[in-house]
Amino acid sequence: MKIGVVGLPNVGKSTLFNALSKAGAESANYPFCTIEPNIGIVDIKDERLDVLAKLYNTKNIVPACIEFVDIAGLVKGASKGEGLGNKFLSHIREVDAIVHVVRCFDNDKIINVYGNTDPKRDIEIINLELILSDLESIEKKFDKSSKLAKQGDKIAQQELEVLIKVKNALEDNQPVRTVSFNKEEIKIVNSFFLLSTKPVIYAANIDEADIGKADNKYVQTIKEIADNEGSEVITLCAKIEEELINLDDEDRDLFKKELGITESGLDKLAKAGYSLLGLMSFLTAGEKEVRAWTIEKNSKAPQAAGKIHTDFERGFIKAEIVSYKDLIECGSWNIAKEKGKVRIEGKEYVMQDGDVVLFKFNV
Repeated sequence: MKIGVVGLPNVGKSTLFNALSKAGAESANYPFCTIEPNIGIVDIKDERLDVLAKLYNTKNIVPACIEFVDIAGLVKGASKGEGLGNKFLSHIREVDAIVHVVRCFDNDKIINVYGNTDPKRDIEIINLELILSDLESIEKKFDKSSKLAKQGDKIAQQELEVLIKVKNALEDNQPVRTVSFNKEEIKIVNSFFLLSTKPVIYAANIDEADIGKADNKYVQTIKEIADNEGSEVITLCAKIEEELINLDDEDRDLFKKELGITESGLDKLAKAGYSLLGLMSFLTAGEKEVRAWTIEKNSKAPQAAGKIHTDFERGFIKAEIVSYKDLIECGSWNIAKEKGKVRIEGKEYVMQDGDVVLFKFNV
């Protein structure tokens, strides 16, 4: 899962990135302190792996992970190359989803490039730049498909219908992610590699004083916007997240308890990302290692096997599967097998979150 961290300059992007990845990205009180994107690989906390590691007496735990990309701050006119716009837009194209950090606090000491706190305006600025970039990128496709469609090309006719739908939305200042498409249309839309199709998690960056309180007016605004477009929202304080990440486990737990924080920003992001992208994890376990593998929901057993190695999918025979809950209750794979909890599943089996799997294959 590759997630781009975006936002206007000085909204807390790089501070949040530092907290998430411990990557030490430059964070400063001036615009464009991020020029080239910083990248951090972050493990996703999964308590099931710790339990399985004890069960199998192994210290080698390999969790699923998220790759965070800290992308340069955006300004109005980025689609025309203003600020670092062209670089910003090219880096967004490479990610699976966007975490849009939005400033939800007032602080005269931290420069605001537009003078005041206004989440609606900030969100609209970034959305508009993605929309303008998408409009420009479909122009040539639109002209080409129109010509071929007039000549009777059926594939071009189908593509043109989708392009008209996309163009109408963009010209109405609507990101493509807010438009409904059927399965066939989605395949065509995905072939366009548009920026405004990227699913979005809004990270409402609040002040330390607002932690544990009801949503302030800025967060409420973001939640209304997210509800209307089917996006996710998490609320956090980037400054506190950065402080927490530098503490040892005992001090971190104590500090979180004092502040009333039950979940870290990373945990919130992981859950929101999995939900937004329709992902889940299956597990493998043994004396050598226990590991979590990320797959799309509704993936079948051979596809899941292919996540481990392409040979596993190509030569898939069957999968021996037990649910995590049943395995822990039984205390071992052999006992689970004796009790009939281990199932033999074939190529049509749809994987479930928390399946502990042993694949059989032949190449």
